[in-house]
Amino acid sequence: MHLALHVLRICTAIAVTWIGLFAIACTGQSGDDQPTPVLSSAPSTTFPMPPVKPNADMGWVFSDGARSRLGDHANKVLVLDFYATWCLPCRRSIPHLSSMQDRFVDRGLQVVGLNVGGADDRVKVAAFAGELKIRYPLGFPDKTLSDFFLSDNQTIPQTFVFSRDGNLIRRFVGYDPVIGIELEKTIQAALED
Repeated sequence: MHLALHVLRICTAIAVTWIGLFAIACTGQSGDDQPTPVLSSAPSTTFPMPPVKPNADMGWVFSDGARSRLGDHANKVLVLDFYATWCLPCRRSIPHLSSMQDRFVDRGLQVVGLNVGGADDRVKVAAFAGELKIRYPLGFPDKTLSDFFLSDNQTIPQTFVFSRDGNLIRRFVGYDPVIGIELEKTIQAALED
């Protein structure tokens, strides 16, 4: 009996060690050596946001060098989706984001994908957009923008929904079917305001 208990303790210790190593391995590494963790399982929650109005001058650039700012999207429901091409949950969320962009564009929805995969990931964005048939603009956020929104949690995807008056109304971390439903409900409610 004592031998069985000893073997069980050893097996438990080995399992805990492997789980810890697996968790570390699920952390992606961006090209500029800044870690960007990838969500390895569905999160248990989304995060409602208090009304926050970020600086309207924060923005992003597109691959052609054109620049856009939060303030350029006044009177639209703006959805910023932080992603990387190597992030599997990001890949799962994109068809839903594309579908909502198509269905709600006439009601004032604008989805923008912002790549935070690092310098090495930037060169993959065009092929990634073609592969997934992304029908909304993709850009690269300014450091001030990504620092503002991802400072407390760098898990991706992260999706932020803004009201027509520029207030941040909801933040979603990760993606699964339940988050997809909540995201769509949040967007539809914002479009009705």
